[in-house]
Amino acid sequence: MVGRDEFRYFVVEALRSLGGSGSVLEVTKRVWQVHEHDLRASGDLFYTWQYDVRWAAQYLRNNGYMKAVDGDRRAPWQLTELGRSADLTEIALSPKLKTKHQHPGL
Repeated sequence: MVGRDEFRYFVVEALRSLGGSGSVLEVTKRVWQVHEHDLRASGDLFYTWQYDVRWAAQYLRNNGYMKAVDGDRRAPWQLTELGRSADLTEIALSPKLKTKHQHPGL
């Protein structure tokens, strides 16, 4: 069963497979393609997973794994060097670092 923290892993994994950058749509499509079974089996998270992906992206931005979008909703999501090289397991399991906005489960 998928937990909210794993969405950080899913976002970085998707962006890496997209060459380090992608639109929200491209990232969520990729997450669905790779993790559809996990998402369907995730209980209530199945109904909120796209929202949770966005919170995971904010966490990743706040902690240096993704570049800031400076309020531009259409800006592509981009990994930083840290995001490109960090161990995916550590990203999913790392405690809250510099998260500015709280979200249940992150």
